[in-house]
Amino acid sequence: KRQGFPPIYDLAFTFLHNSRMDLTSPEYAANLDRTDELASFRERFVIDDPDLIYLDGNSLGRMPKRAKEILCEVAPVEWGGELVRNWGEWFQLPNRLGAKIARLIGAEEDEVVCCDSTSVNLFKLVTAALDYQKGRTEILTDDLNFPSDLYVMQGCARLTGAVVTVAQSQDGVHADVDALEQAIGPQTALTSITHVAFKSGYMHDLKRLTDAAHQAGALALWDLSHSVGAVPVDLDGAGADLAVGCTYKYLNGGPGSPAFLYVRRDLQEKLLSPIWGWFGERKPFDFRLEYEPAAGLQRFFAGTPPILSMSAVDAGVDLVLEAGMDRLRAKSLKQTEYLIQLYDALLAPLGVSLNTPRDPKVRGSHVSFGHADGLRVDRALIEQMNVIPDFRAPDSIRFGVTPLYTTFSELREGVVRMAEVIEKKSYESFAVEELAVT
Repeated sequence: KRQGFPPIYDLAFTFLHNSRMDLTSPEYAANLDRTDELASFRERFVIDDPDLIYLDGNSLGRMPKRAKEILCEVAPVEWGGELVRNWGEWFQLPNRLGAKIARLIGAEEDEVVCCDSTSVNLFKLVTAALDYQKGRTEILTDDLNFPSDLYVMQGCARLTGAVVTVAQSQDGVHADVDALEQAIGPQTALTSITHVAFKSGYMHDLKRLTDAAHQAGALALWDLSHSVGAVPVDLDGAGADLAVGCTYKYLNGGPGSPAFLYVRRDLQEKLLSPIWGWFGERKPFDFRLEYEPAAGLQRFFAGTPPILSMSAVDAGVDLVLEAGMDRLRAKSLKQTEYLIQLYDALLAPLGVSLNTPRDPKVRGSHVSFGHADGLRVDRALIEQMNVIPDFRAPDSIRFGVTPLYTTFSELREGVVRMAEVIEKKSYESFAVEELAVT
């Protein structure tokens, strides 16, 4: 900061200074980092290799230092020392975490619980919705949805006799919202759509499609896996019925950390989970032989919660709440816009396509670049250049932006190294082969 100048003049100075600089220069990115009001949050994550350019937080978030501390407390003290005596505390954990996540997605505390995996929760809610919507036999989704969601819907359809209708995108990047709305008809039991598309980062208008579903008598179910912790969500404000989401991406809960589900309060006593598990029973410790569903959201519990991994979720959620979704979204938009500017300057001339919307109003928190040899480029970045993005077939290399710890300098360096890989064709040294994980 210039001594004696108030913050507004400091920002104005930085803007004028940057406007005279090449946006691809390291100085330009460094100036953006210096004015980042969320920069200090990076120090609260485990970063063992400071030279690693990690751009895959949209697949697996970094580990909060507090999560490491929590695991070191829960395992030896609560499990090792308290043993079964700690179940009174553990029993409350799914609801306590759900109440915190509710604040990030525009829900009430008693409308969200942390439990199971995203796929299991999706199965529970889709099946419950089909049972409630008797006489309607269609599940409507789109081809931008995460394939695993479609697999779950297809399994539900096989069990119930329903059909899955998939609306098509015209370009594979943007949803055809008009086509989606027109596809909702008298047989549509529910729409099941991912809020932010996993491949392109396209973000649906949650309220518009929820309203369209309701006008046709259908329920609206949303997958928030690429939204929660990255973009503001207002489920109650949109009138959404159901939602699911994971905690290991922008909430930094750890690999395989438990997911969450949302059921609007007035629907909770009307829907019934298809998995009649012990923890979803009205009085589980009465050990009755006939199942009676618990009241409210508790009926959507199934088996015993995974306490160790669930405990670690706390740390990441707390960091997101502390930073605030408005500030996180503002930085995310600034960073994804910067990525697109870098693309225009460095990657577009090399024949790379932009597989993400330019319009910030319909963009989530990752940017996808298309290349015919995308998988090999991705491997070269990871194995030669110390840059970790990820690849999604057929051609998308995704750069994930996690505002809590991603820096502008990292984004610039990632694009510069990708341009180098393509210019020098160093990716050609990698065989064209399918990998188990990309």
